[in-house]
Amino acid sequence: MSMARDLAKSLEAEVEISETTWGNAVLDLQANKIDIMFGLSPTPSRALVVEFTRPIMQNTFTIIAKPGLEPKTWEELNKPEVRIAVDIGSTHDLFARRVLPKATLVALKTPDEATLSVQTGRADAVIQVAMLSLVTVKKNANVGKIVVPGPIVRQPTCAGVRAEDSSRFRTFVDNWLEFNRSSGVVTSWITSSLDLVGVQKEDIPADIQF
Repeated sequence: MSMARDLAKSLEAEVEISETTWGNAVLDLQANKIDIMFGLSPTPSRALVVEFTRPIMQNTFTIIAKPGLEPKTWEELNKPEVRIAVDIGSTHDLFARRVLPKATLVALKTPDEATLSVQTGRADAVIQVAMLSLVTVKKNANVGKIVVPGPIVRQPTCAGVRAEDSSRFRTFVDNWLEFNRSSGVVTSWITSSLDLVGVQKEDIPADIQF
């Protein structure tokens, strides 16, 4: 909300919040239901139909692991006896198939189902980007422990906007992001959003940076 309010203020506009989901965000942009969606991964398939700003942050790939599983590297997980849960079609899914081709994937419909599979013993770990795993573990510490295997891999998280003939709006958002990132404001927005759900600075592993 802080980002949206500041962007609107910079544009001398009013904020109108519209509820959507990750799955529907691109469709809502295309249908002119929303003007911008923060926190989208700029996948090639999405980029065919919407445009993306410069990165808001770099989101670290993590795992939430069952007790006793603390791999130092991704390669330690890349074997058939290790069961890795992912939500189907997500960046977690794409990442797992690329980096852990030998692991046994437990592909489930939603992030919640993937997380639950670790608790029930169906999977040994679930792959989630840091912004999601931090919240997941804060809400339910019994689900497992956040581990950041090496080499550390991060993916850009951007804002999605409609693909239009004029790039004026996207260019403005890019400049607005760069201005606020250089002064540390973007990082403070991110940590403040985590604080709203109870994630404190001390809860964030040192290897996770935004």
